[in-house]
Amino acid sequence: MKTKNDSVLTLIPEEGLNLVQYSGKELLEKLGNDIISNVVLGVLSGENLRSLTEGLTQRRILLMNASAFVTHLRSLKTFDNFEKDINKIISSELESGGRRLKNDEKTYLYWMLGLTKKGIENVTRGSEGISEYLDLMETNLSGISKEVASLYGDIDIEIHSGSDSDISMNWPTLLRCFLTMSAQTLTIRGSEKSVYGKLFEKFVLGSALTIMGADYINRNDTSRDRMVFWLSSNDKRESDATLLIRPGYGISFDIGFIGRGNPEIVMDKLTRFESRMERGGRRNLMSTIVLIDTLGENSTATRIAYEMGAHIIQMSDSYWIHELAHVIKEEHPTFDHPLLSMTKEQSIPYLAETIKKVDLSAFLSAIELD
Repeated sequence: MKTKNDSVLTLIPEEGLNLVQYSGKELLEKLGNDIISNVVLGVLSGENLRSLTEGLTQRRILLMNASAFVTHLRSLKTFDNFEKDINKIISSELESGGRRLKNDEKTYLYWMLGLTKKGIENVTRGSEGISEYLDLMETNLSGISKEVASLYGDIDIEIHSGSDSDISMNWPTLLRCFLTMSAQTLTIRGSEKSVYGKLFEKFVLGSALTIMGADYINRNDTSRDRMVFWLSSNDKRESDATLLIRPGYGISFDIGFIGRGNPEIVMDKLTRFESRMERGGRRNLMSTIVLIDTLGENSTATRIAYEMGAHIIQMSDSYWIHELAHVIKEEHPTFDHPLLSMTKEQSIPYLAETIKKVDLSAFLSAIELD
């Protein structure tokens, strides 16, 4: 039986609220240096970043889904007619009930209405459209519940948890719980794709250029212009990294974990950079290297890049770091590196050893962590 002090927010497991959102800094703390280093080495050896981080994403999704299930069970036990009144109860709490809700609390409550942040923007067109959305949702769920029951039969599940009395769930209550889990999953997959991309683009690019023998410097340090590089730290249309090989000559790098289905993004990257860069009163001639995950079988991007004087390197190739060394040598014959005298097969153990000497923490200044 509900009391005046009961609210859905008090029924959400603390562990669930803690998982709603991570800052980049918090994610790094949770992953730890060893995991980050292993993921970077995997990408440098041709493994797919998405598959390397999928286990971490699945863990967060399933822990969050479990917390949603527990929240629904607790709410069914705490509130009279929670199944019928859930929209009113959640809407009332979103109006804050006299206190300002934290972002993670708001997000969780919106999930229980089947809404993600994007859903609020696009489906309800902001908070003013939520009432209409909820009315339509009630109608839809009523019809869908009947349809599901006709397809799979009626169900009445009795759930026993510890010393608590049994809690009953049927199709309407299960479908509401499924909606919450779906909203959670969409949010987490979208946010982690972005966060992991930001983190590991810098880690992978910074590590690759360090392994090439370049020193990481502040972009405003104009005292050095031989085998040094810096990473972009903002959202302007500039290179993700700039490598100066020797005075007057350098390479602009762009990196993206782009798959076969995004050829237009690859072409955008190829046409992004200027052939010259002014720095410290000196004009530098620049070439372009684009690092992507993989190209489609019929892609013309490599040919077009060649015609433009640029290079595309696919990180899905197990030996792409070996290729990178040879591409830099092709652009700048004075460049020398141990990888140039190794076979492709020999480059793999070389990477495993040299990655241990890369200070990944140095690249954090180029990553927007919040």
